Amino acid sequence: MRTVLRSTLPVLAMVLLISTGSMAETVAETYKTTCAMCHGAEGKGDTALGKNLHAKDLTSDEVQKKSNEELSTIIVKGKENMPGFEGRLTQAQINGLVKFIRSLKK
Repeated sequence: MRTVLRSTLPVLAMVLLISTGSMAETVAETYKTTCAMCHGAEGKGDTALGKNLHAKDLTSDEVQKKSNEELSTIIVKGKENMPGFEGRLTQAQINGLVKFIRSLKK
């Protein structure tokens, strides 16, 4: 039994590391396909479309001071010119985007 456990633990550790890396790529991909068109790669809202729609600078204090719940609600329901993504993103994707937005802090 101990031999099986010893040989299984390294495999489980590798699977966990690989899945964690995949999640990070998935969040970046979700941001790229869902948000970057307006907010830009760095979240500044400085794309042509973002400027036209007055997209928020995700690195700004105005955005960063919002709670995670507020950011989640904005992603789901939309706000001003930003469309909501209710039914198009999973809760895991929304949570990932909130964490991604936090990582953009100035």
